[in-house]
Amino acid sequence: MSRLNPAKLHVQFAPGTTPQGPVVPRCYTLTHSDATGDLYLTVGADHDREQIAGWYTRLMRDEVLADWQVEDEEAALHVHCHVSGGLVAGPAGWRYAIFRQELPLVLEAFRFGDQALFAAHPTLDQSPVWVHFHATQAQYNHVESWGTLADYRLVVPGNDSSQGEDRPL
Repeated sequence: MSRLNPAKLHVQFAPGTTPQGPVVPRCYTLTHSDATGDLYLTVGADHDREQIAGWYTRLMRDEVLADWQVEDEEAALHVHCHVSGGLVAGPAGWRYAIFRQELPLVLEAFRFGDQALFAAHPTLDQSPVWVHFHATQAQYNHVESWGTLADYRLVVPGNDSSQGEDRPL
């Protein structure tokens, strides 16, 4: 079941990046508004440092960054969550639990927000997703497999296809 409300996702492509490519370098910067629930996704050759430069974002460190990496001709999406260290509000265990709870929504936002890339390069849907939890505490500082991007396609109600569709609900 999808969690993402496409109407709440605002996507922008940085100069030099188009909806269809390039695949590498390609980075995602995702932030949100606690007040409205809106999600803000920037797709570009690098992370959008301006988007995460505000004092509130630096204090909360609840942005999610991701980038495509290719090794041995295999693409993988690497997602980064800042659990502890630096200017961070909240204990690491609490933040770790929230990131894990919200990651399906985050991955749906990446997949839906960049759907033209997947249409242009359909094999990317089978690429693995690796989530890096960054923490000063060893129990939270690790990397996990979160399936493939195909696992996070939006499912349109009333659509019998198990593949879902990439169109607004």
